[in-house]
Amino acid sequence: MDDKLYNQIFLKPRFQVDFEMNANSLLTKIQNHIGGEQLYKMKVVDHHIVIDVPEKESHYWSPQLHIEVEELTEETSKLKGLFGPKPQVWTLFMFIHFAVATAFLIFAVIAYSNWSLKKEIFLPVTMLVILPLLWVTLYFIGSIGKATGKKQMDDLKEFMKQVLKEVKKA
Repeated sequence: MDDKLYNQIFLKPRFQVDFEMNANSLLTKIQNHIGGEQLYKMKVVDHHIVIDVPEKESHYWSPQLHIEVEELTEETSKLKGLFGPKPQVWTLFMFIHFAVATAFLIFAVIAYSNWSLKKEIFLPVTMLVILPLLWVTLYFIGSIGKATGKKQMDDLKEFMKQVLKEVKKA
């Protein structure tokens, strides 16, 4: 895992690590190592592992680490990791972005229709100014949320580096 993945533009940093190990063996070793660790919560479904911060430290902006173990050949596999917000937070933000974009298009059509019919266009044009400002505000709220969870993301990253180091040794 390399530190350049922490580019501040990315809301969901990613990493990939190749292993000279069967995917099932790798998954089992990771599960055994993380399962023994009482600090983080872990959920496993098929070849996916989701690691969450402890319940007592968890807050709305807490990140989680999603790991996918992908089989390349019989003896090699690739581990893909994705740091990001919880799915509920991400879904809410995407829904709000979609709603703002839809409202912008609707108000643009209303503004054009009213302008072509020589009717009042104050409200639609006002909304065409306010909605992009709302979009920018949403971006900054997301950035603030990411900054709020940055320490927990760094802790998850260090923990995962340790796990991968142990798995490579074994």
